[in-house]
Amino acid sequence: MSSLLITDIGSLVTNDPALGAGPLGLLEDAAVLVEAGRVAWVGPAASAPAADERYEAGGRALLPGFVDSHAHLVFAGDRTAEFNARMSGQSYSAGGIRTTVAATRAASDEELDANLVRFLNEALRQGTTTVECKSGYGLTVADEARALRIAASHTSETTYLGAHVVAPEFADDPAAYVDLVTGEMLDACAPHARWVDVFCEQGAFDGDQARAVLKAGQERGLIPRVHANQLSYGPGVQLAVELGAASADHCTHLTDADVAALAGSDTVATLLPGAEFSTRAKYPDARRLLDAGATVALSTDCNPGSSFTSSMAFCIAVAVREMGMTPDEAVHAATAGGARALRRPDVGSVTVGARADLQLLDAPSHVHLAYRPGVPLTAAVWHAGVRAV
Repeated sequence: MSSLLITDIGSLVTNDPALGAGPLGLLEDAAVLVEAGRVAWVGPAASAPAADERYEAGGRALLPGFVDSHAHLVFAGDRTAEFNARMSGQSYSAGGIRTTVAATRAASDEELDANLVRFLNEALRQGTTTVECKSGYGLTVADEARALRIAASHTSETTYLGAHVVAPEFADDPAAYVDLVTGEMLDACAPHARWVDVFCEQGAFDGDQARAVLKAGQERGLIPRVHANQLSYGPGVQLAVELGAASADHCTHLTDADVAALAGSDTVATLLPGAEFSTRAKYPDARRLLDAGATVALSTDCNPGSSFTSSMAFCIAVAVREMGMTPDEAVHAATAGGARALRRPDVGSVTVGARADLQLLDAPSHVHLAYRPGVPLTAAVWHAGVRAV
């Protein structure tokens, strides 16, 4: 594989303070050498080594590919009518998931795969190079397993979410559904998953049910993540920290004890502003978490019901405008923060040895991601060193 030198970079986000200014490790007039799909050298353009190929960035900004650590992309249908009704005054609840469950069960493997590829390509065109993908719209043994098989053919970051909501067939016996999720369904899904997740929320699963699901997953070698404290105060965040979950996702309704628990742990608070935007709900307070010392990630929560966006740039802009984050903090959360939430030291930074996932903006600075909301700024994307966009 030939080497590639990207040079004449006006502003480079490395996410390594040892390489440049501030927590983003900003370098001006920089260059990056890529070899065998990895970053091989980073430094001033004037000191750049020779390479087989050369790409002139033209003074534009280069940063790591976005790491979207929370997405629901194996599904069929959409929920336009539900969104329209919500924008007309109806409230959001977890129950709408069942609409997507019906459409997903009825879809063929080929239809689900094609939808997934379409959304992954859509995200890639916007600078996202790592995507986590959950099951959760099948809620039968066969449908959850096929969702994970399909996802695993496109990403290594697959999450078993049989505990999304109680399947409609078990509406009168949720305990039996938990038994299924922790038994036969887990057996079928664990070989295709890295993570186990649960929607710990009113209308979904309570704290005891969520603990049972997560511990069963851990016993099968899966690492916990938790949909926590989205619609109300609850036990999700504390449960995530107790079980050493990689992330607690949503984190909209937090007590002081929840914030302290996140700040004192390795559990990442993954914030999903697309969900609040699409449900007209209260935004999470990122400033409170950051000031307490918690690690924060930003992700899209791309799904057909409550956050039908694949744009990490959109989430950055909303986080800056509505959640108390600076542009630097939001970009860090969308790259290095997402990498922490996936426990992936090889992505989310532009440092020697990291996978060469890079995005070039048609702008002189990463700040433009918040400064110019809604504008498609991604000019080029490299995934593992290969030009993808």
